[in-house]
Amino acid sequence: MKFSFFVKPSNVTMKLMMYLGNDLIEAVPLQKEALRQPGYLGKFKRHLKIKYNELISQFPEPPEFLVIDPGPTDQNSSNK
Repeated sequence: MKFSFFVKPSNVTMKLMMYLGNDLIEAVPLQKEALRQPGYLGKFKRHLKIKYNELISQFPEPPEFLVIDPGPTDQNSSNK
């Protein structure tokens, strides 16, 4: 199975993060425009589950996935 996580940096605005317990296993860049496509996130999740199958089998809980937008933060709102 050939799979590529390459995404053009200009289109990367979000990340899919995979956690096992409290440990971040991997963060994958996403194209924000493609999030509306059916199965877009699913293909990344499937690939990560296959890639880390042995590690996942050692944990009693299934992996958790989180989509984040690591964009710039407004520093003025945190200084109030």
